Amino acid sequence: MPDSLLDGLPAGQRELLRPAEPPRSARLMKAVLHDEPFADPAWVFERKLDGIRCLAVRDGAGAPVRLLSRNDLSLNGRYPELATALERQAPARFALDGEVVAFDGPVTSFAKLARRGHERVPVFLYAFDVLHLDGYDTTALPLLARKSLLKRAFEFHDGLRFTPHRRGDGEELLRDACRRKWEGLIAKRADSRYAATRSRDWLKLKCSAEQELVIGGYTAPKGSRTEFGALLVGHFEDGALRYAGKVGTGFDQETLRDVHARMSRLERGDSPFVDAVKERSATWVEPELVAQIGFTEWTRDGRLRHPRFLGLREDKPARDVVRERPS
Repeated sequence: MPDSLLDGLPAGQRELLRPAEPPRSARLMKAVLHDEPFADPAWVFERKLDGIRCLAVRDGAGAPVRLLSRNDLSLNGRYPELATALERQAPARFALDGEVVAFDGPVTSFAKLARRGHERVPVFLYAFDVLHLDGYDTTALPLLARKSLLKRAFEFHDGLRFTPHRRGDGEELLRDACRRKWEGLIAKRADSRYAATRSRDWLKLKCSAEQELVIGGYTAPKGSRTEFGALLVGHFEDGALRYAGKVGTGFDQETLRDVHARMSRLERGDSPFVDAVKERSATWVEPELVAQIGFTEWTRDGRLRHPRFLGLREDKPARDVVRERPS
């Protein structure tokens, strides 16, 4: 990579660069849920992607690219073509932040991505930030400066894509996103630095409700259903697993078998929920499996309305799963 990429930064921004090794773990910036779209010229808006967060890192020319999930699991074995695509790139040392996605028609689909282990599903890495470039930590740079470096440092083909951003009326942009059946938008403060934490400088604006929940048990199958009837799910609150309801739709036969096999290895004798769960046929499991669940809304008593199973997640520890609430 030519030195001019960093040398071309304004003097005030060059002073923010810090010599450093590429990161060894995925300490990522995360967005806060926000329920009021807004217009503000100090913010930019990106498409919210429904996939798996990924930090891609390379430490030296000829070195392999490491793909890390947000809980530091290697994604190389699952998405080897993305690692190969990045290894063909010019930067010798880099760390870029993005999302691995699969498409169902024109929209990204976590449910489609979750089928990667069962069928051939094309995947893409949508990059939206750069944390390290050519031996320098870039996280103190303003967001738009980092995006400019990202776009100039990489070639976006062979499965690698640049995540575009727009300024404008967030309300209209969100309406357009929802008309296109996107998951929503991410609003980002244009001058913000990259902070390895959940930050109000990044906000999630959703078209539909969706979040991770922990599986604490399941009911017996009825009728023609095999393996299990519904998942009993919840979220952690002050260290305790709170019950959020049962999920009985969104499964095909292959998914039923896979999820049941995983739960069978985790069976326990009592309920892991602190709330009373009135299910006579329940089989309880250790709260270790995390599922992505879509639903229409939360009820007043903290239950899911019209939930549907989208897939299992392996990129987040169960203990980190809490109920997302608008800021």
